[in-house]
Amino acid sequence: MPLFFQTPRFVIREFVPGDEDAYMALYDDEEVILHLPKRSRKENLEIYRATLADYAAGKVLGRWGIFNNGDGEYIGTCLLRNFYEEEGKVEIGYLLAKKYWGKGIASEMAQILVGYGFTYTDAKEIVAVTTLSNIGSQKVLLNAGLTRLPNFVRDSEELAYFSMKRPASL
Repeated sequence: MPLFFQTPRFVIREFVPGDEDAYMALYDDEEVILHLPKRSRKENLEIYRATLADYAAGKVLGRWGIFNNGDGEYIGTCLLRNFYEEEGKVEIGYLLAKKYWGKGIASEMAQILVGYGFTYTDAKEIVAVTTLSNIGSQKVLLNAGLTRLPNFVRDSEELAYFSMKRPASL
């Protein structure tokens, strides 16, 4: 099931080959990528191209673009992926251009991803991690309904850890 959502402010959709330059430009802003794992431009390009291949393969999890509903401007990227090897856990992630920070877009998008994750996967839990200093992202996750749990260590870095269990009604 391809992910596609439209709100009054933005659209979440699959990337198309013509989105590559906008996608890559987001990773050129050092402030935007401050809290992400360090990757080369080549690695980010490989991730983008693998994302396009994942669509063709019909994968439920993956990366999608967030675009302004008014003018189509690229806002950022969101993702759902398996959380390491932990059975039943799906992780959400996102990256937005600075001009869209603080507008509630990330919280709204995160709520959409949580709903999508519980609807189209058998995940028992939706999780997310942020660097300890990324207070804005931590607020996004709380606004989206996730709960802060004890910190998590990934690649020897301590991270803030958030979770939402699958509601019993689903």
